[in-house]
Amino acid sequence: MKNLIQTIVQAAAMGAFSTVIAFAAGPDVNTTIGMTAAKAPLAAHGYDPVAFFTQDRAVLGKAAHSSVHNGAAYRFASQANQRKFERNPEAYAPQYGGFCAFGVSVGAKFDGDPRLFRVVDGKLYFNLNPEIQETWLKDVPGNIRKADGHWTKIRNTPPQDL
Repeated sequence: MKNLIQTIVQAAAMGAFSTVIAFAAGPDVNTTIGMTAAKAPLAAHGYDPVAFFTQDRAVLGKAAHSSVHNGAAYRFASQANQRKFERNPEAYAPQYGGFCAFGVSVGAKFDGDPRLFRVVDGKLYFNLNPEIQETWLKDVPGNIRKADGHWTKIRNTPPQDL
């Protein structure tokens, strides 16, 4: 993030930008590289965060139904899901910014695969791969406690710096 800020400042000083991009997800949200039509990087690999709760499965969202939250674009399968999210994004956004829940429990930020999800006590969690998810499932409450503790320390740290 520091390098990004330095690059933007340098470019602005040289007159390369007439405006600064309004949205930029920080290191606390797992996003794809690049911008979406919503002018923010894509979160949750394009999966609809509301569908995990309402359909108990991973459902790809549509670009036509997008909302930006915490500097990241979320996509939804329907306008109704988009509205639900916009009314209360914290209720639907994945924990740990969509990074792997087990990874955060050990103080790291691994990619979270939305197809490997669990909703636990009304919160959405992703894991990196089936083997990692299997390990995480052996002690979900303990791993969530550990991850919550680590998250306060690593939240704003880029993954490559951990």
